Amino acid sequence: MRIAIYGSRRQEASAEPIREFLESLRSKGATAVMHRKLYRHLYELMPGVLGVVGTVVDGDDFEADMAVSLGGDGTFLRTAMWVGEKELPIIGVNTGHLGFLTALPVERLPHLLDELGGDAFRMESRRLLELVSPCLDVHAAPYALNEIAVTKVETSSMINADVSIDGRPLAQYRADGLIVCTATGSTAYNLSVGGPIVQPTVDVCVLSPVAAHSLSMRPLVVDGSSTIRIVPTGRASHVRVSLDSRYYEIETGTTVEIRRAPFAVHLLQPAGRSFADTLRDKLHWGEN
Repeated sequence: MRIAIYGSRRQEASAEPIREFLESLRSKGATAVMHRKLYRHLYELMPGVLGVVGTVVDGDDFEADMAVSLGGDGTFLRTAMWVGEKELPIIGVNTGHLGFLTALPVERLPHLLDELGGDAFRMESRRLLELVSPCLDVHAAPYALNEIAVTKVETSSMINADVSIDGRPLAQYRADGLIVCTATGSTAYNLSVGGPIVQPTVDVCVLSPVAAHSLSMRPLVVDGSSTIRIVPTGRASHVRVSLDSRYYEIETGTTVEIRRAPFAVHLLQPAGRSFADTLRDKLHWGEN
């Protein structure tokens, strides 16, 4: 087995479980592909066990059977972009606080290979969004697992966002911005602006305004196969377009088209843990 490993560069507290995991790969004849940034960080912590890493890469030119993400939800988003169209199963190992995407505790990492052979995990396919716009750098990944947002820059006034769905006019949103998110991303930026929580396996998109200037502008749930077109206007010369944690400033009036990506992210989740369990833990539902 060949495992691709991506992670944050803050792994001091999780060094021992990671060391045991790499040793288990060696003992079971597995090899690893590791992103160079993580490799350099771990080399300072545990140089003796990194011989199991057969390939160190900067980009996405690698082959593997599955991927492991070490960190939090932000790290998982970057792992998903690293894996890209390979559609490898990804396990999110949480090395900090419990996340929505990284549900496997780091303490279970050393036993991961043994658990993969049983029924300890279930596979969930999560849809991504694709940005189609002349604003995007040709070398940038045009995909987002959580959301694509069009927002004002920090010092500018509100924007007007002319929105159409599948070629039919919908509305003009007057707000500080507009978020288009997947069901997976409903618990991220969307949640902070009052958008609905959606079960992550549901194939929908949610449009949620940021600080809307009219009470009639409400979050809207549409079919996941919809093509959403946004044309931002207003007094400012530029607006910001963000794809998860990556952002660009574009000229006001530039068309932004958002549609379903041609591939999905395949997330391996612990079988004994449900989305409801995660909501109770993260949002403290049911506590007095």
